[in-house]
Amino acid sequence: MTTLTLSVPTELKQKMDSFPEMNWSEVARQAFIQKIEDMDFLRTFKEKSKLTEADALRLGKEVSRAVSGKLRKMAR
Repeated sequence: MTTLTLSVPTELKQKMDSFPEMNWSEVARQAFIQKIEDMDFLRTFKEKSKLTEADALRLGKEVSRAVSGKLRKMAR
């Protein structure tokens, strides 16, 4: 197995130290695995997609507007 060294902010390290029962290496391994699976899925989805970047941006703006409108109504 390869060793990887990570830098974390002091505050995060202090919080991690408050849970000595946790195997933080395993937590990091699982997070890396999950992120790689997510990125592989996105890569495959993108390769199969016929949407252009312009289409994706337009759809993203439409979704943002719709969600924003619903949140505004909920806040009233």
